Amino acid sequence: MADNLIALAGATGDLGFRIAQQLLDRGATLLVLVRPGSAAKPEIAQLRARGAEIIAIELADKAALTQALVGVACVISALSGLRATIVDAQTHLLAAAVAAGVPRFIPSDFAIDFTKLPAGSNRNLDLRREFGGILDKAPIRATSILNGMFMDLLTGQAPVVLFPIRRVLYWGSADQPLDFTTIADTAAYTALAALDPTTPRYLRIAGQTATVRRLQADASAATGRRFGRLRAGGLWVLKLMINITRRLAPAPGEVFPPWQGMQYLHNMFTGLPRLEPLDNARYPAIKWTKVREVLTLAAARP
Repeated sequence: MADNLIALAGATGDLGFRIAQQLLDRGATLLVLVRPGSAAKPEIAQLRARGAEIIAIELADKAALTQALVGVACVISALSGLRATIVDAQTHLLAAAVAAGVPRFIPSDFAIDFTKLPAGSNRNLDLRREFGGILDKAPIRATSILNGMFMDLLTGQAPVVLFPIRRVLYWGSADQPLDFTTIADTAAYTALAALDPTTPRYLRIAGQTATVRRLQADASAATGRRFGRLRAGGLWVLKLMINITRRLAPAPGEVFPPWQGMQYLHNMFTGLPRLEPLDNARYPAIKWTKVREVLTLAAARP
């Protein structure tokens, strides 16, 4: 077994593709597991051109998947989806890894610390907790990487910093610390963790922990224009909005319907899933991106 032989599932997604690139940058021998219909995607072609071995395979085919994973030092899952993916597909991947004698497994847990949240408070994170229970019973060393919210989403899918009206939207307290990490930094950290045989069960990282007041100051500095705060109410108001939105637009088959993003924000503003202690210093080579840098780039876009 080679310590630098890494298998990755989910490389066609943004995070997964970046993890693959980071692994190749660090000299890993990379096996990319893709569904047969995804092998021709441009992202996969780029990884193949860089020397990654592309294995088109169904994760439910345990015999073929087990054979493909023989000699692998670590399996990384960057899969995204609902139960069929997070629980079922990852369970197939885990079973094959165990059968192949793979010593380490990194699940697709990249999020706030859902281990501290009450069941039912976040559908997507409940699925990760469910798979975590399966993973903890398997004879393999697991490492979950928890990174808070992707900092990149602050002005997009999680519109907290509202450039058109120069406000930072929030519920509850403007002094509640919130954890953010860019997708790029999360990918770099994950690659280093995959190549590190000594990782613990959980690694917690945050490129920056910031309150709403800090986001307000960073947005003002990034744009050169004063931002204010927009308090939409207490956490009970956000909870009510989640319930109404979920009833009116349930979208059960969508991975990120509007109410799911609202659940994530509610979780963060409660303070329950804070990432403590942080493991940022474990890999000193990483230079953590700060919120102001992300907002400066966003403000510069036409």
